[in-house]
Amino acid sequence: MKIIFTFLLLILEFNFTKAQIENATEQNAFNSSPKFYEDLLNFSSGKQNTTRVDVFIEVPYSTVQFVKNDSGFTGGFSVTVSVFDKDKNKLIEEKTWTDKLFVNEFNQTISKNNYSLNLKSFYLTPGKYFIRTAVDDKESKSEYPLEIFFNVRNLLATTVSLSDIMILEKRTEKQNKNKIIPNVSGNVASLKNGLPVFYELYSISAQKLNISYEVLNKNLKTIFQENQNQFVDSGKTQIFYTLKDSSFSLGLYNLRVVVKNSEDKKLVSIQRPFFSRWVGLPTNVVDLDKAIEQLIYIASTSQINYIKEGKTKEEKLNRYKAFWNTEFSEPNIEENPIFNEYYRRVAYADAHFSQYFAGWKSDRGMVFILLGPPDNVDRHPFDIDAKPYEVWQYYNLNISLIFLDRTGFGDYRLITPLTGDLYRFRR
Repeated sequence: MKIIFTFLLLILEFNFTKAQIENATEQNAFNSSPKFYEDLLNFSSGKQNTTRVDVFIEVPYSTVQFVKNDSGFTGGFSVTVSVFDKDKNKLIEEKTWTDKLFVNEFNQTISKNNYSLNLKSFYLTPGKYFIRTAVDDKESKSEYPLEIFFNVRNLLATTVSLSDIMILEKRTEKQNKNKIIPNVSGNVASLKNGLPVFYELYSISAQKLNISYEVLNKNLKTIFQENQNQFVDSGKTQIFYTLKDSSFSLGLYNLRVVVKNSEDKKLVSIQRPFFSRWVGLPTNVVDLDKAIEQLIYIASTSQINYIKEGKTKEEKLNRYKAFWNTEFSEPNIEENPIFNEYYRRVAYADAHFSQYFAGWKSDRGMVFILLGPPDNVDRHPFDIDAKPYEVWQYYNLNISLIFLDRTGFGDYRLITPLTGDLYRFRR
């Protein structure tokens, strides 16, 4: 069934001796706009029983509520990072700071290219901790919390060890000082000239090592690998490296760094996640080919085939983006709410209606994607002398739809015909 859809930097520069940043936290699949990003990095403090943990916070301007004044727009927020023991009973350390923002134009307040970067360091004994971070918007009084468990590693426990890995957006060097723009979110879709990374290697002696860089897909299959011979001094060696390939299709990945000695014996390894996602694309869209197939309820056969026939993945992606940009366009809006809602419904259908095949392909999935959640669901799974069935009611449309499970294995089929206007996607 093919239905035509008719309606719809800020730059932070800092010396590496003062600040390090890493690791994007995977966001909820239904959340297309994370309120902020948090990265946590293990680095050696130089002391045997203490590790430096750098907590990096990126807050997009679109998260902050701005107020207009005579000279422009002002906003602000506070951040509190609380470190507890692994049982969440004892507060180990807490840091709070505020950030004031000012821009001249309204467009700057909602642009995802504008964000505030902050970094705080904690010196902790190796072990497992519970970390709560809360961003509090000054004007809206809204709080955005994030709670995680984090392992603080002992980086001086072996003859060779590695810090965590940081992905870089840009690096410049001047007067023997490194200034960088970090890739905080871990989204590499915009990188064109390879994948630049930074980490530290700690060794008890000077030696020649072989370092392998591997990129694994979400199924943990190696899709890219290259090696480098590296001579390291005793103590700390800072390593900048750029993987030659950065042409990653949409999806989740892991970068793994493996260190071996001259005898090809593995000494240590570390890995970190990253992802490739077009800005504005819902986070649950990680497979472009599947996302194109899922347009079945809002695009014509010719539109879908045109997108599929792109000769390269870049051409496919551009045609896919063009489809959405054509179907929805509004000034000063970076996020497409219809785009996000459509794939939120697809993800919900997969999570709740999958049986022998993906939930978005099922009859209940189709109805849920087209019409949204029903106002009421009347379920009859165990009626005597009747097969299981459900009745979905949409009050505004004045309709009731019946789904019958003829097999008894959860394969509910729509037995109430959908006609005419009911095939139109509703926000």
